[in-house]
Amino acid sequence: MQETPTMLEPHLQRLVDAGCTGIDIMHGELKNLMLIAEQEYAECVKIEEDNDYSDAMESMDRKYAEGYLDALTKLYSMTYDISFAISDKGAQDE
Repeated sequence: MQETPTMLEPHLQRLVDAGCTGIDIMHGELKNLMLIAEQEYAECVKIEEDNDYSDAMESMDRKYAEGYLDALTKLYSMTYDISFAISDKGAQDE
């Protein structure tokens, strides 16, 4: 499936215009998304606890939020790995 390119959100476009690298932009945006996802996950946990874990849909919401946060965390970690690999390659090229 091929996605149609979309316009960047204004705050991301400003970073591009300022000359930030793609990896730095991704790193920062992933951190922001992780903070939001952590809050959403915590809210799902609280709802589930408040209802004594009696609703399967609430449990699915919590599991989805947990999986989404895990995926963002994995990508965030990958930005570090890529940055270090780029840095190492640059040091080898000197």
